Amino acid sequence: MRVLLVEDEARMAAAIVRGLTAEGFVVDHVADGQAGLEAARFGAYDVVVLDIMLPRMSGYTVVKTLRAEQVWVPVLLLTAKDGEYDEADGLDYGADDYLTKPFSFVVLVARLRALLRRDPAPRPAILRAGVVMLDPATHRVEVDGSEVALAPRELLLLEHLMRAHPAAVRKEDLLEKVWGDLDDANVVEVYIGYLRRKLGRARIETVRGVGYRMAP
Repeated sequence: MRVLLVEDEARMAAAIVRGLTAEGFVVDHVADGQAGLEAARFGAYDVVVLDIMLPRMSGYTVVKTLRAEQVWVPVLLLTAKDGEYDEADGLDYGADDYLTKPFSFVVLVARLRALLRRDPAPRPAILRAGVVMLDPATHRVEVDGSEVALAPRELLLLEHLMRAHPAAVRKEDLLEKVWGDLDDANVVEVYIGYLRRKLGRARIETVRGVGYRMAP
């Protein structure tokens, strides 16, 4: 599997290349955003590992440009930022996953293998599931044409559900994506309840033994 690494920190890049090569990946490395964009456009990579803070062009701009050009290669963002809005921005622009530095190399490999198991899929600017519409860039949510106000974590939770639609999402995956290291699965149930009250109870289905999914 071919991996494009876009990372300007030389020591970190060398460590990632060395580790991924040992795991059987073929890795190309570039050190700035503009070079990363050009390589991702034309390099036929299976996955891109993309730092956010880069010379010449930010990782945000790289992934946003790729998606605007309908290049759907999976993108995993690496970021030194740890705010939920930074993570949400990356997903809004079209990234598939993210890791916050410092990170476990074992986790990086696991995340990459998970991305490689997926078929590259379009990440449209506007998400729809039945009568529910979400614009991730503006954080606007509508149900049957009427706008609904959601809190930041409610928005992030809804986005993960809608990006997976019509598939179900495991509760553990939602906990990891929305709350990070928090070890309390009950919080997912609580926020699913919040969303159901605001969107309509029938809009989010419980899949026993799995998790939750948006209704058709």
